[in-house]
Amino acid sequence: MNWDVIDVKAIEPLALQVKFEDGTIGKVRFENSHLTGVFEALKNPATFNQVHIDNGAFAWPGDIDLAPDAMYAQIQSHGEWILR
Repeated sequence: MNWDVIDVKAIEPLALQVKFEDGTIGKVRFENSHLTGVFEALKNPATFNQVHIDNGAFAWPGDIDLAPDAMYAQIQSHGEWILR
C-alpha cells in the first residue's frame, strides 16, 4: 500500500521523519498534550528514539504504534502530521 512506512527516524525531540513506500516523505510531530495514556512513555527521549518499523507502520517498545493511513493523508496534504 502507498502508506506503508519504509523508513523512520527521530530528527528532533518529539519529531520524526517518515518515508512511505511511494516515496512520500514528511514529518510527524508530537505535542506534549498528546503524550498521555499509552503515549506517555514517549516523553522519555530514550524510548522515543527506539522508533522502528513494524509491518508497514512505525512503532516503539510496549506495543505503541500509529496507524500509517491517517498519517499518510496528513503528510500528503500538509507535509507533516501534528499530534495534539
